[in-house]
Amino acid sequence: MSDILTNTLMGGAALMFATSAGFLGVGVYQNYFSQFLSEVRDDSAGGVSGIGAVTIRKLGALNRRLMWPGYENKMRKKLTKGGEPHAFKPEDIMALQEICAVVGLLSGLILINALDENLAWSLAFALFGMYYPLIWVNDQVTKRHLQISRALPYSLDLLTLSVEAGLDFTGALAKVVEKGKAGPLREELQIVLKQLKMGKTREEALKAMIARVDLPALTTFVTALIQADKMGTSLGKVLRIQSTQLRIDRTQRAEKLAGEAPVKMLFPLIACIFPTVFMVLFGPIVFQFMFGDVGG
Repeated sequence: MSDILTNTLMGGAALMFATSAGFLGVGVYQNYFSQFLSEVRDDSAGGVSGIGAVTIRKLGALNRRLMWPGYENKMRKKLTKGGEPHAFKPEDIMALQEICAVVGLLSGLILINALDENLAWSLAFALFGMYYPLIWVNDQVTKRHLQISRALPYSLDLLTLSVEAGLDFTGALAKVVEKGKAGPLREELQIVLKQLKMGKTREEALKAMIARVDLPALTTFVTALIQADKMGTSLGKVLRIQSTQLRIDRTQRAEKLAGEAPVKMLFPLIACIFPTVFMVLFGPIVFQFMFGDVGG
């Protein structure tokens, strides 16, 4: 009985320690990665500064010749959806992957020497470093989509009110850009407004926006506007319907996320809370079985 309790406690403690160490390692890595990226500046806004930025740009220039078309096209689309963070190009992301892979490999070698571990740890660190920039790019896309989704209802309401007040679409869009909240949606609408003033049709400008953003909620809204424009339907009525539907979809999405919350809580419960509870409840019993009644 005591052996079972001891093994359970030791296993729980090991799992808790490994999980904590993993989260700590990822947090430290993210912190250094963010500091590294903070050195990068847009070339068009005064050139690069810092050794990190220079390294990325130099490696990027070499990668431009080595990069295969599939990687370049896919990464360019992702960077566009993410708002082109730090003015990165596909070759710069490949340079980041190379730098992070080397850092991961060196970290793994240090761990091997310090803890006398297997070489596989070094390879695992290198793989994590190589894929982390891709995770970061996907995270930028997710954050930008979330910002646009949150700002869309307010902007759509303002656009609806402006059209119903008598403004044409371009004037209403200018009002949204002027009064709207700062963020990626406002930036995209500014681009649309600029393209309309340069002579592009409404359909061309709006389709270019949904191609850049690639967000289902925005695509549905823009598609409805284009159809209304082609069929001659009242723009104010279409905007009002889309505004109502958007709020319904937002409520349904919130209910879905609330339903997924218990499932997402399983891993923290199993990895962090349950081992601690077992240690608190059964620790004294195990020690009593192993060492006897100390008080007696």
